[in-house]
Formats: sequence, C-alpha cells, structure tokens
Amino acid sequence: MLIDNIRLFQTIAQKGSLVAAAREVGLSATTVSERLAALEAYYGVVLLNRTTRTLSLTDEGRTLLDGAKSVLAEIEDLDTRIRHGAGMLTGPIRISAPMDLGRGLVSDIIERFGQDHPEISVELALSDAYVDIVGLGFDLALRFGEITDSSLRTRTVGRYRRIVCAAPSYLNEHGTPRVPEDLANHNCLIMRFGSSLDNVWLFGTGASTQKITVRGDRVVNDGHLVRRWALAGHGITQKSEIDVGPDLRAGRLVAVLEDYSAPPTPLQIMFPPGRAQPRRVGAFANALRAGFRSS
Repeated sequence: MLIDNIRLFQTIAQKGSLVAAAREVGLSATTVSERLAALEAYYGVVLLNRTTRTLSLTDEGRTLLDGAKSVLAEIEDLDTRIRHGAGMLTGPIRISAPMDLGRGLVSDIIERFGQDHPEISVELALSDAYVDIVGLGFDLALRFGEITDSSLRTRTVGRYRRIVCAAPSYLNEHGTPRVPEDLANHNCLIMRFGSSLDNVWLFGTGASTQKITVRGDRVVNDGHLVRRWALAGHGITQKSEIDVGPDLRAGRLVAVLEDYSAPPTPLQIMFPPGRAQPRRVGAFANALRAGFRSS
C-alpha cells in the first residue's frame, strides 16, 4: 500500500491537483485526498501545501518526488522481469521533443520502436520551449544546444549545422544575401523559445565569429510553422539541417551564406537526475541514437 500511495503522490504532483490525479487513476477525489493524508501520516510530514486553488510541494515533498521516480522504475522493471521474462519491455515512456524533430524523425523512430516492442506505450509532447522534465514527469527529452542544468544526465546524439535558407521564390524576388550583414535588408522568420527571441544569428568560427541581429514581420514559438513560412516564400530562416535537409535536397529551400556557417550544434537526450532508469527508456534512447545516425 505504501508503494501505491507513493505512486499516487507522484501522479498528484505531475497533474497539479487532486481532482486531475483522481481522474487519471480512476478514483474519487475524496479517496485520493485520504490516501495522500495517509502517506503524510506515515512519514510524519506535510508533502503538499494545499490552498483552494493550487498545490505546491514542500521540501519533504520534493525529496520524496525525486526519489520516487527511481524507486518506482526499479519496481516496475523487477515486476516486468518476473512476469514476462528478462527480454520483455513493457510500460509507458513520456518524451519531449522539438516540433519539427518530433513530427519528423522522432515520430518515425517511435513507429519502428513500437513494432519491435508492442507492450510499450509512448506519450510524445512537442514543444520548442524549455521543458521542466522533472516537474512534468518526462522520462527523456531531446534538445539542441548545450544543457545548462548540471543536475540532468545527457547523451549526445550528434552535432548538426544550422542552415540559413529560403525558398527560391523569395530569393528570386528579393535577391540572395552574399554576406551576413546583408540580412539587414531581408525579412527573417524568427523563432521564440519561451521568453527568449532567437533573433541573434551566429556566423563563422573562432576569430571570424559574427553575431548578426535579424528582423522580420513573423515571429512564432513553433519551428514547424517557421519552416512552412519559409517554404511559402515569406522570408529567410535559420534551421537545423535535420529539419530542412529534405527540403534542401528537393530544391524547395536554398541554403545561403554557407561560407559563413557557424560550428555545428549538439543534439542531446536529457534524462532526469538519479541513477535508476527503466530498461525501456534506455532501449528507446538507444533507438533514438541509432535512428539519427542512419538518417
């Protein structure tokens, strides 16, 4: 019963309310409240600060939540090995990925992985913004760039160039920039990552590095939409070669300023802190790396 209550506590923390947790697990809100009270009585501490509108973790609650993920993962793996044999992978995986990457290559990898492991269920959340993978209960996340949160575990998938590109129709009408400074005379399609605007584009390496501030009439927090706008001829964008590679090869987009390319950007898999990791998550991470290497 203790393990069940810890698992329920994890669901409450992820969902942000007793009512939402009750719906998730198919219990009444009263039962969920009683089981939370029993867990707090067992430890002799308050795990959640409760008001009429919000829930927030106490320090003790955060400690329990941090430890619960690894403990519950070990229990689930043990249960799987006993019930289904050491070779069977079962259970859910929650993944966060950028928009374009998730709709393209990651979706294809999930499809193949699901065929090999039909007992695994996958929840894929797409966002180009920073995601709190611990607070939101993700098993792993894919993100471009260096990871500044030292508490997270990471594995590098590869390094990929960001390519400045536009549709032939745009370049035919407005001309092709020859040096980075020419972008001041062009309409640029700009991404927003949370509160940060990606309007300072990096060019060159070492002593020849340049930072160019770009402007344009379209800003969005969805990389997939930026790519659609570029394909429609609305302006120049800067995208990962993974996202626009097929468009470049097909001639739908044209790379510009390639002599001024910046160093490749790492693509990394992020995992929550802690040593324990379900075997299914490790297996999927391996499938991601293999899928990107063969793409």
